[in-house]
Amino acid sequence: MLALKKTLNNYKDVVLLGFIAILIGILVGAIDTLFGKVLLEITNIRSNHVFQLIPFLPLAGILIIFTYSKIGKNSIKGMSLIFSVGFEEEDTIPKRLVPLVMVSTWLTHLFGGSAGREGVAVQIGGTVAHSIGRRLSIRNSSKILLITGMSAGFAGLFQTPIAAIFFAMEVLTAGSIEYCALFPCIVASFVASYTSHALGLEKFSVNLNCSLDLNAYLVVKVVLLGILFGIIGGLFAHILNLSKKFFSKRINNPILRIFILGCILSVLLLLLHKGRYAGLGTNLIGASFFNDKIYGYDWLLKFLLTILTLSAGFQGGEVTPLFSIGSCLGAIVSSILGLPIEFAAALGYVAVFGSATNTILAPIFIGVEVFGYDYLPYFFVVSAIAYVFNGNKSIYSAQKILDDLN
Repeated sequence: MLALKKTLNNYKDVVLLGFIAILIGILVGAIDTLFGKVLLEITNIRSNHVFQLIPFLPLAGILIIFTYSKIGKNSIKGMSLIFSVGFEEEDTIPKRLVPLVMVSTWLTHLFGGSAGREGVAVQIGGTVAHSIGRRLSIRNSSKILLITGMSAGFAGLFQTPIAAIFFAMEVLTAGSIEYCALFPCIVASFVASYTSHALGLEKFSVNLNCSLDLNAYLVVKVVLLGILFGIIGGLFAHILNLSKKFFSKRINNPILRIFILGCILSVLLLLLHKGRYAGLGTNLIGASFFNDKIYGYDWLLKFLLTILTLSAGFQGGEVTPLFSIGSCLGAIVSSILGLPIEFAAALGYVAVFGSATNTILAPIFIGVEVFGYDYLPYFFVVSAIAYVFNGNKSIYSAQKILDDLN
């Protein structure tokens, strides 16, 4: 009887978490839609007024840091705070994090900072869900719903729910998957994705339509690309973490740091193809897949300017710039290996992201949800090889490594 009662209680908890996950998915999907639509409009405004807006990037940086210092509490920690709460090193996430990270990211992009957006979505989802989880008496509910919210945030913004599920479950500890959150993650991710889609947020997808013969030569080429993308993603993560530490030590005052680096950034962004490397990098992604001009150094300049932007203290994320770095690099090396440009760009799109985040399942499903399930074997091989060759580095400095815990 005791065993039956325990089983029934477990089922009751699972059902309750499922219902809560529906609410989280709707709420986070709606917030993601607002954030994403405004960000797209801001990107269009900046693209049309490059010389009028980018010079004011340093002043936008001062406003961001000043606001966080006055009312942000520990919200400035961003993704590190989400990880700390996941590991129970911190108890709460201030609700003010949501509006602060949204507005500061909008400012970063309006004035040309080279940054992403996934960090914002994950922080939004994690904050909303964790505030609910803390009120439940279900065992481990805070961590379960934190992960659930992270998956909902990622899914609502990118509309890749399966990738979002695995990203949230595997990103906290490299080499470990938090299966305790599987069911609510599934529910919240799909609900958030459908919600943002229903509210008019568009999903990025590409019909590759590549004719490929699966043979030993092709597999060798994909493996070589996996090694290259793994090294590049690992280098991005490593240099980003070193750069943040270097500038924080050299320029201790965060307002002075963001102003000085913001001045350097604004000059570089204007000199280097008049804002080509500002913002998310979706222009470079589009060029990689739709036969526009790609320079051999596009991936490297986006690589460096994104690191400088985030090291300065500007807000956003790394994932979309990583997508652009990978797709540009794939497009460049495609001719060397004799592969279709869009195919190599797709492999770079997923593998550099996976390498830099130290994840393996998420990039595989990013690939199939963006480019199609026909290419699943290639995404599996390139993501697995990239994971092996990334040097166990991650853009999330608070991420734990399973081997280090044993």
